[in-house]
Amino acid sequence: MPSFPSSLDRTQGTDGTSMQNPRIAELQAFGQSFGFQINSSADISPSTGNEFNTNLSGQASTANLSLLSKFESLRKVLTTTDLTNSEILTQEKSPMADTSPRTDTSTVDTDDKRLEGGSGGMTLSNSSGSKEKNLDQKTLRRLAQNREAARKSRLRKKAYVQQLESSKLKLAQLEQELQRARQQGIFISGSSDQSHSMGGNGAMTFDIEYARWLEEHNKQINELRAAVNAHAGDTDLRSIVDGIMAHYDEIFRLKGIAAKADVFHILSGMWKTPAERCFLWLGGFRASELLKLLTTQLEPLTEQQLLNLSNLQQSSQQAEDALSQGMEALQQSLAETLAASLGPSGSSGIVANYMGQMAMAMGKLGTLESFLREADNLRQQTLQQMIRRLTTRQSARALLSIHDYFSRLRALSSLWLARPRE
Repeated sequence: MPSFPSSLDRTQGTDGTSMQNPRIAELQAFGQSFGFQINSSADISPSTGNEFNTNLSGQASTANLSLLSKFESLRKVLTTTDLTNSEILTQEKSPMADTSPRTDTSTVDTDDKRLEGGSGGMTLSNSSGSKEKNLDQKTLRRLAQNREAARKSRLRKKAYVQQLESSKLKLAQLEQELQRARQQGIFISGSSDQSHSMGGNGAMTFDIEYARWLEEHNKQINELRAAVNAHAGDTDLRSIVDGIMAHYDEIFRLKGIAAKADVFHILSGMWKTPAERCFLWLGGFRASELLKLLTTQLEPLTEQQLLNLSNLQQSSQQAEDALSQGMEALQQSLAETLAASLGPSGSSGIVANYMGQMAMAMGKLGTLESFLREADNLRQQTLQQMIRRLTTRQSARALLSIHDYFSRLRALSSLWLARPRE
């Protein structure tokens, strides 16, 4: 029987071992059914197929034509099988071709993972950056709050220190006044202490308020003096002058309140220095005398200004004379009232007369407050009329001259009290 060795019945594996092709086994069984033997080593290719056709033609006499056609179909099947096995072998010999897409896929996956990781890292970085930014804002806000609290604390401390210094100054002034009173032989008895505790609280309050007013007045005068020396404009000077005039109105208001509590304290001028009390008139300065002093200090003045100031001085002098006459009449009437109750003691009629006369004297003393109020009104109106008749710079110089005059009186009083005694 003819045999057909084929190299396709076994294929070489990747590890060097032989593998039996299942299609070759089927062909062997098909050939044996027709009386042919197909060796496993048969090599069927297009070239061997031609030789196989030649041999078959030589034996055509003994073979059946149908058998030839079957072998022809068998050859085509083997050829197709050979091509298929060649493709399989080629695919087995190039395993990298199969793995390369996997490698690309894995590379892409890795890159995707890296990108995902990078985006995650960026997200974490952004979140951490936002957290740090929020922390920085909170820290800055907390620091700003701490600075504001520290600033307010420093302001409160500064105000407290200033208050302590002011209280210390007032205490020193009160001690000086007490020392001056003791040097002049003025001592307060027990009865007068009781009367002072009942009606003298207003006088003590006024002394404290006057010390505070005088301190503020000195600050305003220093500001005005600096503006005049710096040749400031009329607008700035007018603002300072108006402030000082408003400050004068304040002291007149305080004196009116204190007079209701203790009119004798204001009239006696115990809140003034001894030298100032020598020139005291109804609890204050004489407006007419002050105008005389200022007229010589404010030169040059126009003729109209001189005339206006002269008229103001005369009217002030007349008002002062009228008040002085009223005070003299009050004192005379009060003395007569007190003298009318004098007489031998022990008589019930005299005692009743005494009580009536004292009630009348108390009523007359009540008019002292009105005299003091009228005197302060005259002083206040005189200052205002004087400022209206002067220019801005002349008004500034007038206020400086008034302050310097009373400052020299206070300095004279201090020097007199501190003079050496033999």
